[in-house]
Amino acid sequence: MSDYAADKVLDLKGLPCPMPVVKMSQEIGSVDVGQIIEVHTTDPGSLSDFPAWAETSGNEVLGSEQGEFIKIFIKRNN
Repeated sequence: MSDYAADKVLDLKGLPCPMPVVKMSQEIGSVDVGQIIEVHTTDPGSLSDFPAWAETSGNEVLGSEQGEFIKIFIKRNN
């Protein structure tokens, strides 16, 4: 169970690489700086794609969880 309180949840399950990151890039501006988006994905590549995207975009991956699907928690920093 996550310690992060998401301000928005994106259901990106079933989308192949690189679409989860593309969709996240389009949605990051929909939350305020400092807010958290919880992404749900089934793409295992997302575990490496999202940290790389966050580093180049100036945002932050707070953590991830794996179960029935992958949850990735992203904080908007700018």
